[in-house]
Amino acid sequence: QVQLVESGGGLVQAGGSLRLSCVASGRIFRINVMGWYRQAPGKQRELVATITSGASANYDDSVKGRFTISRDDAKNTVYLQMNSLKPEDTAVYYCNAEGEYGRGPLRYTAASWGQGTQVTVSS
Repeated sequence: QVQLVESGGGLVQAGGSLRLSCVASGRIFRINVMGWYRQAPGKQRELVATITSGASANYDDSVKGRFTISRDDAKNTVYLQMNSLKPEDTAVYYCNAEGEYGRGPLRYTAASWGQGTQVTVSS
């Protein structure tokens, strides 16, 4: 099975910055798409940003111009640089990876989730 571990969350004042990291481990053949999602209390989990294996990025309108997603395939890691943070960015941020896992005839395609990292932005 594939494991995703997020880190980098914390408490920051409005206007500040944080950099989230997500490291994938396990029987990884290829990760096609990696992304960041977030979930605030009482709300549905929502897409923040995604990045393909070709480094094509997509952002939710609420974070465009402030957040930057990137990936390091050699390290099976995806990053989310968050600048100009706002209180409404407060949420648990989850990493997601869609790819091909396993080896040979046991290879399969699946999406995996991390446990999340808390981001709190104070006003």
